[in-house]
Amino acid sequence: MNCLNILAWAAANDATTEGVEEGIVPIQAFWEQITSLNVVEALTFLSFGTICLLYGWRVFKILVVINFGLAGLILGMAIVERINGLNNQLAGGLVCMGLLAVLSVPLMRWSISILGAVAGGILTSALWYACGLTEQYIWAGALVGVIAGGMISFIIFKAAVMLFTSLWGSGLVVVGMLALLYIYPKSSAQVESLVFNHKWFLPAALIFPTAVGVILQNQFVKKSKDWNI
Repeated sequence: MNCLNILAWAAANDATTEGVEEGIVPIQAFWEQITSLNVVEALTFLSFGTICLLYGWRVFKILVVINFGLAGLILGMAIVERINGLNNQLAGGLVCMGLLAVLSVPLMRWSISILGAVAGGILTSALWYACGLTEQYIWAGALVGVIAGGMISFIIFKAAVMLFTSLWGSGLVVVGMLALLYIYPKSSAQVESLVFNHKWFLPAALIFPTAVGVILQNQFVKKSKDWNI
């Protein structure tokens, strides 16, 4: 079953599960994290996100190490929790964080390809959510993006760099901007209504800056002949 068949099958099953759909995307959890930020934190997210969005191609190696380090921390804590409960959970997470962060340096091209595939999965699952399709099958949309993003990343490494750094920056910019708008009393209610009542809003807020970032980074890369992965 190829990716197109998977997508068609999941879309066809959308009608049969319309009445029993359960919320899979944790919008409430995301929103709680965003609204917990203060002004300084929101501005930090916004500033760092802008740098990643425009100049991620310059600092992509650092971003790769950070991404794999964070993934290792989460993975290590989850493994230790399954084995020993809450005992030594942080220690296990730190060990796994260091291991993946160090391994990502000599395996930089593979790491970039993995992050490009993950970025593709996030973008297509966002499109799935924006179209109002059944959340139970959002994995189908994500799978298409992972396959496409992975193939592109293995063929054109620079495209993978621009894709995942732009998505990373876009996510930070969106979080910072939403936090600032929520802090401002006159716009907090409108922003919250957009987040919870319009499924297209968050995906559009994420995808549009990502596309702008890819376009701008591509222009910057063309003017920088000395840049090389």
